[in-house]
Amino acid sequence: MVTGGSGRIADVFRLEEPLGRRAYAEIGCTLMALKYLVEAAVIWLATDRFYQPLDFLNPLLSVRGKYFDPPAPGWLGWAVVVWSLPFLCIATTMSVRRAVDAGLGPWPGLWMFAPGINFLIMIVLCLSPKRPWPVVRSPEEATRGVDPIRSMLAGMALGSTFGLAMLALSVYGLRDYGAGLFMGTPLVVAAIAAYVDNRSARRSLGRSLVVAQAALLLCGGFLILLAFEGIVCLVMLYPIAGAMGIVGGLVGHAIARLGPDRPATIVAPLVMLPLLMGAERLVRTVPTYEVRTAIEIDATPEAVWPHVVGFSTLTAPPAWYFRLGIAYPLRATIDGSGVGAVRRCEFSTGPFIEPITAWEPGRRLAFDVASQPPPMHELSPYRHIHPPHLDGYLRCRRGEFRLITIPGGRTRLEGSTWYEYEIYPQAYWTLWSDMLIQRIHRRVLDHIRRESERPPETAPGP
Repeated sequence: MVTGGSGRIADVFRLEEPLGRRAYAEIGCTLMALKYLVEAAVIWLATDRFYQPLDFLNPLLSVRGKYFDPPAPGWLGWAVVVWSLPFLCIATTMSVRRAVDAGLGPWPGLWMFAPGINFLIMIVLCLSPKRPWPVVRSPEEATRGVDPIRSMLAGMALGSTFGLAMLALSVYGLRDYGAGLFMGTPLVVAAIAAYVDNRSARRSLGRSLVVAQAALLLCGGFLILLAFEGIVCLVMLYPIAGAMGIVGGLVGHAIARLGPDRPATIVAPLVMLPLLMGAERLVRTVPTYEVRTAIEIDATPEAVWPHVVGFSTLTAPPAWYFRLGIAYPLRATIDGSGVGAVRRCEFSTGPFIEPITAWEPGRRLAFDVASQPPPMHELSPYRHIHPPHLDGYLRCRRGEFRLITIPGGRTRLEGSTWYEYEIYPQAYWTLWSDMLIQRIHRRVLDHIRRESERPPETAPGP
């Protein structure tokens, strides 16, 4: 069997063959350098910020998140996420194949996915010499007397069962929504499903990827059926879970093709994921994010100010995504005036209570957020469900309106919200939260513009 010691890029795509340490080191370093240089160039062109190499290597995703804050354009974070997925896929499958070539068995290669530990694993795999590993059965032996439907259903069932167990551990045991849950779990669920389906017979790569995605969808269906989650949140999760499922499907397919397993090696992902979930809580931080939206109004700041302090009921119908259950603003009232007054902003899910901290008529209104309602009502077949992530994981801290005079007696109105999001990976989830907060801002600012530009009512005649 060819071990891929030549170091050619073509070795990346030989999923059924072990990978020599020279090829692993050469291809891995080349791809890592390529990924960094492209990301650094895009970030520099989009933001004029230099992407520090140490930040690129830092296992904490929150450290890299600062490069996507304003003035970075909204598409930058999405672009980096999409760009990173093929590299994650290649790094994981290469590590699985190199682990086999080193005599460690295929499953330990999944430790490549654990932040921080992955650098140690790469060093070990680069240095470990080739050791013999049992030869896989021939295709004729592997397919003899095997029911393809039964193996597919078994893979889906085992994969989704593991996913539900990890959800229970992370959400209800650790009270944590982390990268181990949203990235590690889909990867291992898909890998288990594809592995079990290929273990008894050689299947095509296309079938392995389909079985991996089916296991994730089955797991999501169980979450809806058991009232653990709503439809909207699972739809928001699927882009990242589905991408990790592709990686897992490739890994599971490769592992089953690379040879028989020793029982001890199969335990690796079962131990890795809980450890990753627990370790995340010890090292990560919760940064504060700002979302800023601006609009120009054909009225003076003095005319706009009353509609900023408190605005009437919004008459515009909510957009379709708000009708799915996401909270949206209805009206705002204020009790008192000046610093210390309390603003009450009604949303579809309840009120925000906002003590005023800055009161500069015609210029600036700022407030803290003393309490807030849930960010959404879950869309579900059941009348009411309330997953834990609706309480305290998305925390709005403060807000501010700024009124700036511009030529022609017009006003530039800027609105900002500062919030914390304790759901990871933040580089992914804040893409959604920033986008939705922008839509909320736009709904309010458009209403203020319409009210400010409305001509005054004509006084009645005699």
